[in-house]
Amino acid sequence: MANHKSAIKRIRQILTRRLRNKYYAKTTRNAVRDLRNTTDKAVATESFKKVSAMLDKLAKKNIIHKNKAGNLKSKLALHVNKLS
Repeated sequence: MANHKSAIKRIRQILTRRLRNKYYAKTTRNAVRDLRNTTDKAVATESFKKVSAMLDKLAKKNIIHKNKAGNLKSKLALHVNKLS
């Protein structure tokens, strides 16, 4: 266990940050899953804008790697463009 006040505070901060990051990552994964299951082009196009913004924010905050965000956006763009 931590012996210093600063170490105890750091543990609290890390816990808070980890929970926040987990929430954002899970929310984004659910949004990606919903977009992949969408069959309507108009809905998918609107949803793609929001999901790509979410992925960019996660990559910017280093919650996910920037290449992973790019790969996901690329795959989702292909999916949206295939819809008719």
